[in-house]
Amino acid sequence: MFEFLIWIILVVATVVPMLKLLPHFGINKNWAFACIISPAVIVLLWMMAMKLQEMERR
Repeated sequence: MFEFLIWIILVVATVVPMLKLLPHFGINKNWAFACIISPAVIVLLWMMAMKLQEMERR
């Protein structure tokens, strides 16, 4: 039970910032809920990095 609570805290600590950051990169904020699955965090961070590179070129 304790591990589940830790997992919930980590998910909330990841989803809430993603909800605020994703719209700035032109990604639908609902994708933040994919962060419930750990590999999705890596994918979203990669997408944000690619968008940031694109924005810097302009």
